[in-house]
Amino acid sequence: MAHNDPKQGGGFFASIASTLSNFGSAMTKSVNGLLGYEGLEVINPEGGTEDAEEEAKRGRWKQEDRDSYWKMMQKYIGADVTSMVTLPVLIFEPMTMLQKMPELMEYSYLLDMADECEDPYMRLVCATSWAISVYYAYQRTWKPFNPILGETYEMVNHGGITFIAEQVSHHPPMSAGHAENEHFIYDITSKLKTKFLGNSIDIYPVGRTRVTLKRDGIVLDLVPPPTKVNNLIFGRTWVDSPGEMIMTNLTTGDKAVLYFQPCGWFGAGRYEVDGYIYNAAEEPKILMTGKWNESMSYQPCDGEGEPLPGTELKEVWRVAAAPKNDKFQYTYFAHKINSFDTAPKNLLASDSRLRPDRYALEQGDLSKAGSEKSSLEERQRAEKRNREAKGHQFTPKWFDLTSEVTPTPWGDLEVYQFNGKYAEHRAAVDSSSSAVEIDNRSTEFNPWQYEGLAAQ
Repeated sequence: MAHNDPKQGGGFFASIASTLSNFGSAMTKSVNGLLGYEGLEVINPEGGTEDAEEEAKRGRWKQEDRDSYWKMMQKYIGADVTSMVTLPVLIFEPMTMLQKMPELMEYSYLLDMADECEDPYMRLVCATSWAISVYYAYQRTWKPFNPILGETYEMVNHGGITFIAEQVSHHPPMSAGHAENEHFIYDITSKLKTKFLGNSIDIYPVGRTRVTLKRDGIVLDLVPPPTKVNNLIFGRTWVDSPGEMIMTNLTTGDKAVLYFQPCGWFGAGRYEVDGYIYNAAEEPKILMTGKWNESMSYQPCDGEGEPLPGTELKEVWRVAAAPKNDKFQYTYFAHKINSFDTAPKNLLASDSRLRPDRYALEQGDLSKAGSEKSSLEERQRAEKRNREAKGHQFTPKWFDLTSEVTPTPWGDLEVYQFNGKYAEHRAAVDSSSSAVEIDNRSTEFNPWQYEGLAAQ
């Protein structure tokens, strides 16, 4: 009888249970009452409990800023702070949440491989490795800008992919994205939910991710693990994603169940991912193991989850080299996302690259970035007042709200779907011989519903 849960019993992943037991200890390392602050939890992922107080003195915040923000933020403990707190650009990166969405496309060749796979279990090996690959980029500790309602992001010139994302709702903040090449179609509706815990924050990926592999019409559904950002104010900020990732083949019933192991004392278990590919009868067929910041490997297994004799671990994915000492921990691909090299001809004026606050931060001007950010937020509030006064509703351009409400582990989600209008728009622009090609860099950022409405 197969062990359907690799955390139970012996077998290849017997060590997971002991690592999970360390998790409780690691996550309760705290310095209660440090400097007079109650409930302060500081975690050094490379150490133990004895150095938590020293760790609290580290990080990017100046002491006076750190102390004042701790006092201000205490009232939000236990709350969802996705869009209710104004934060300083000091902790931001020059990228928006919409731009983080296509980071999942860096290793899109893995989905191309999945589409070409004859073996249904290897198809899931490739597809889950693709889903894991983005976590290397997600470990960045800088906060992206929240998109303005109606803001978009377009990407071309990578793996034959056309990508479009749009901010479809402001309260609650929701984004929708669509990507496509000759091998796959990718669709996502994303609505982050958070819980502020004082010096850390839990992030729950309330969303629906679907990948359609074109050759056989296979549809894959992805449920990622939650993420925890530690040491937000006191200590060096770091990210962990402990929990379960499930990718289900909705066409056949096969699925992958992978466990992102939590960081224990002195870094034990940090980055490690282990699990199995199961058939529709929930029998393990292939084991997978690796680290989300390095590589993933696979090996055929028997019904008990043990490696088959005569087989060996084979690597399916390895992280690409990254720039040394990059200020924002960007990969080369993240820099491409921010550049106009991946922008299409005559970029939409609502594109994230054109945001003046994002650009100012990229140039290192924090003062201008802060004032531009405030100006955009004020304009967005003025738009909302005007829309309410006129009795208007905001309608996204490239995605339609469906009647479907899908359950997730963290709450129900209204689903948006790609309406095809962007493909028509892009085809018209690309095929037009009379259209004058505009220098994308000279385009003024304009996601607004009402022209000429000043911030009030």
